[in-house]
Amino acid sequence: MKENHFFAMMSRMKLIDRWGLMRNTIKENDSEHSLDVAMIAHALGVINNVYFDGNIDANRLALMGMYHDAIEIITGDIPTPIKYHSDEVRTAFREVERVAKNSLVEGLPPELRQIYAPLLVETEEEKELWRYVKAADKLSAYIKCIEEQRMGNVDFAIALDSIKNIIDNLNMPEVDLFMAKFIPAYSLTLDELK
Repeated sequence: MKENHFFAMMSRMKLIDRWGLMRNTIKENDSEHSLDVAMIAHALGVINNVYFDGNIDANRLALMGMYHDAIEIITGDIPTPIKYHSDEVRTAFREVERVAKNSLVEGLPPELRQIYAPLLVETEEEKELWRYVKAADKLSAYIKCIEEQRMGNVDFAIALDSIKNIIDNLNMPEVDLFMAKFIPAYSLTLDELK
């Protein structure tokens, strides 16, 4: 039954903790993060279509966001400073990602593999859509930093500035609009949101 383990493995995303080298006031796992990324990626696609006369498949973005960190079931969440420490580490990690993806895809019957494989690692065919998912991933990380800072956790101060700088340089009007219209609400209390 090894070829049918894909969804059992996906259910383990909730066991992968994020931000492993950071002190967290609120623990976050890959399932929670992936839901956030899926919702934000979908929103970026909708924003593109509504405000910028685009033609992006927002539903596809949501699906890609759901699975974007699935390989971490095998690799764990490798902190960004480690993953991008050097060209050698980056190259080695790409190979680890490829092996992890293949291992997960082999958990599907052959007739389903071509459907799920492109959801696990960026493909050239959907490079533009992956750009939105990556932007959503950065926005999710930025929101996590805001939440941690609101709880008085100064460990996320540098990450907040670093991620904000990356977001500012994405040159995506959808992201800029999301930052302007939706990010300020993440600094409010529940009573203020009502």
